[in-house]
Amino acid sequence: MPRVLVVANQKGGVGKTTTAINLGTALAAIGESVLIVDLDPQGNASTGLGVERKDRRVSTYDVLVGEAPLGDAIIETAIPRLHLAASTLDLLGLELEIANERDRTFRLRNAIAAHAAQATGKFAYSYVLVDCPPSLNLLTINAMSAAHGVLVPLQCEFFALEGLSQLLQTVDQVKQALNAELAIHGIVLTMYDARNNLANQVVADVRETMGDTVYETVIPRNVRLSEAPSYGKPALLYDIRCSGSQAYLRLASEIIQREKRFRAVAA
Repeated sequence: MPRVLVVANQKGGVGKTTTAINLGTALAAIGESVLIVDLDPQGNASTGLGVERKDRRVSTYDVLVGEAPLGDAIIETAIPRLHLAASTLDLLGLELEIANERDRTFRLRNAIAAHAAQATGKFAYSYVLVDCPPSLNLLTINAMSAAHGVLVPLQCEFFALEGLSQLLQTVDQVKQALNAELAIHGIVLTMYDARNNLANQVVADVRETMGDTVYETVIPRNVRLSEAPSYGKPALLYDIRCSGSQAYLRLASEIIQREKRFRAVAA
């Protein structure tokens, strides 16, 4: 089985999709085989990787309603070793469609397990990153039920810690009821501006509150990170030398190091 990491925060605009795209690209750049699963109906991760809506013939919606296996939804991207399972607006109606199904919270986990059992070559992944919608709905619960860890992007702003307790509570509930393996993999501070005293105070407060859970790497506020999606490219493909791209490469290395500790504890 690949390691499944969910990128989640119920607040919008904190850098979830930017993190999923660029972390996936960074992991692929250092030799990992990565699948990004887009579970956000807005489909920004799919767009940010250059996949047009007309090309999303099979989507994560089809996988979760049971009409297609995960392998049919996988698209190869322009980045070697990085693949995508794209989303469409059909995901908006998923909760109502499968609300009465007994396995509704395990649809993604079952799909990933079924794919991993028969995947070979370039379709055998070491990491699966799941980009979640900005809410704690059935899509996010599905992702957490399938995951080994939750990666939480947290914007360096005044309200950064607001809502974090609710997310941590949800993770704990999923761990107790649905997925005993689930853990907070880490919190990544995003949109950091070193010139802003408030941002520095937020970083200090979050580190004091959450301790070692917070990654050392901080993602800066960077124009290149904002521009890249409009070209359908991750920032690492758009401008690998920019501060944002370099930060995501450091984050990927840090995640791999943290993964070694997680696996050692699990063993």
